[in-house]
Amino acid sequence: MPALTGLRFILALWVILHHLTGPGQMLDGWVRSLPYFFYAVIRGGYLAVTTFFALSGFVLARSYAGTPWDRTSLLRYGVSRFARVYPVYALSLALVAPFILADRTPGKGQLVAAHGLLLQGWLGHLPVNWNTPAWSLSCEAFFYLTFPLVGAAVQRASWRTTLGVAAASCVLTRAMWAVGISDEIKPLIHLSDFLMGIAASRIYDLLQERRLQPAGSWFYLPGSALGFALIAYPGLLPPNVDLNTALRPLNALLLLGFALGGGVIARLLSSQAAVYLGKSSYAMYILHVPVLWWYLRWSRGFSVLLYLTLVIGLAALVYRFIEEPANRWLRIRMARVQA
Repeated sequence: MPALTGLRFILALWVILHHLTGPGQMLDGWVRSLPYFFYAVIRGGYLAVTTFFALSGFVLARSYAGTPWDRTSLLRYGVSRFARVYPVYALSLALVAPFILADRTPGKGQLVAAHGLLLQGWLGHLPVNWNTPAWSLSCEAFFYLTFPLVGAAVQRASWRTTLGVAAASCVLTRAMWAVGISDEIKPLIHLSDFLMGIAASRIYDLLQERRLQPAGSWFYLPGSALGFALIAYPGLLPPNVDLNTALRPLNALLLLGFALGGGVIARLLSSQAAVYLGKSSYAMYILHVPVLWWYLRWSRGFSVLLYLTLVIGLAALVYRFIEEPANRWLRIRMARVQA
């Protein structure tokens, strides 16, 4: 499903633009000069993270749909998930290490441990911004732990059950708020996005089982158009519906559409260049803040074009020479141990 891989690059770039356009940031003046709709959409780039969570559930459900879960497969799965995220994350920590050492925030030792163990998303608002986007990895780690149970329960579900899971994911977060779970406990709050991705994957299977192959543009065009409209004008929503909840089924439409393919946008995202950039998007996402730290230390001025070129180029190199080799090495070592 190459268009989904290409989509990852767009999502990562959207997050980066969001971080460059906050109050006092380098692109703040420029983005405020745009028509309100475009300003609001760019500033809404943080919402791409929830799409990433749904995409994670979708891809895991596709990758492990036929897996019989036993001790061997669980161990292999755990090594694979660790290999997927931690080597590049460790590189990001190494890049910000000098800034961490210079930080005088009280309780720094516990904060370092939380970052190293991917627990920062459980701690609420942190007093440090060493690598802000990394909170989402603590969510991913939690999702990886829950997936063998949740994915196995949904992988052969009927239409009724699957739609029930999708509906439940639309109310789960608000139910957590209702019983007093803080919005700052990110892994629990965003579990609903991950579940929606799993449900979307099962809907894709059910369409295939009935030999239905609708054009993907029927899903991703209205899904993205309505999503952007709500991001720009959240006042359109009823008072008891928050923006993240409203976007959750639209993210499912987006993923289903690009999985099915079809249309100009899907073809562009399926191009060789877009797919490679999509494969390196995780490195883009997790390294763009460390690169910004160093860029601002070394540069007297700020060129957005130069910075983005550095981030994208470095991410492509990291994917080629660190992420993929480390992933492959860990998998091979695991296979040898099992043999």
